[in-house]
Amino acid sequence: MPLLSVTDLRTYFHTRSGVYRAVDGVSFSLDRGETLGIVGESGSGKSVTCYSIMGLIPQPPGRIESGTAVFDGTDLLHCTPAQSRAIRGKRVAMIFQDPMTSLNPYARIGDQLIEPLLIHEKISRADALKRGLAALDAVGINDAQKRIHLYPHEFSGGMRQRVMIAMALITKPELLIADEPTTALDVTVQAQILELIKKMQRELGMAVIFITHDLGVVSGLCDRVQVMYAGRIVETADTRTLFYSPKHPYTRALQRSIPSLQPKGAELYTISGMPPDVSKPIPGCAFAPRCEHAAERCTTTVPALAAVNATHAQACLRVQAGEI
Repeated sequence: MPLLSVTDLRTYFHTRSGVYRAVDGVSFSLDRGETLGIVGESGSGKSVTCYSIMGLIPQPPGRIESGTAVFDGTDLLHCTPAQSRAIRGKRVAMIFQDPMTSLNPYARIGDQLIEPLLIHEKISRADALKRGLAALDAVGINDAQKRIHLYPHEFSGGMRQRVMIAMALITKPELLIADEPTTALDVTVQAQILELIKKMQRELGMAVIFITHDLGVVSGLCDRVQVMYAGRIVETADTRTLFYSPKHPYTRALQRSIPSLQPKGAELYTISGMPPDVSKPIPGCAFAPRCEHAAERCTTTVPALAAVNATHAQACLRVQAGEI
């Protein structure tokens, strides 16, 4: 039985300018100890998918229109507030994209770090501080005894991200959602953060959902990858298959956009056009206006995910017909 099973998740934002279909029929599952990568351009619905699971969608304007997200037998989208509080922050934790806006600038690091322990485990403040110091040591923050009493602005970007990781892992969750945790960090710190997440995953045996726009990042981190575009999954496969045998034109275009895969001195490849406006109905394939392989039927028929094999599925009409 999967640890997490998401079925037909639809999250829309109802605004004065229209209804934005941020997530439009997403389904996937995640086993214990597995790492799932969710990739795609900005605005493809990656973060909203996970925010929906965590109950962090602002309502209004957001609304979860349909779907289930069953975590170890409990539907996170339709459970009671008490059930939700017992799971979120304790058994399911999240590392947010921007630690500077996610951390309270007016509260000391230590107070924010131990808050999950005080809420979920009902231990004394002294015991919580001891575990907070151990958590800071585990994520590689030197002189934790002193730094635990500092404020967020006294930390560098990389150190703040380490604090966010320590805060997420301090309750030893079964599922960690990492929302682009290396954005805006230099490559050295990025490598350290990724290695830290892998190390903590091995030690705790937890499952991880890793959200990123960079296919290169997931290559050495994830067991499976799903590619999202305009709120839908367009391809899903194990990592090796996705890199060596991508089927969907969007996945291929993302791969061609990785600078390290370009011949030296060649012009960098970019995907033409812009992502679609999801506030308007899309009659066919959302990627068709930008796809070099698009045919007339691609603009009128919405493609469904079709299995390539037992672990690989994609949503391109022309690939399914064997034309490309």
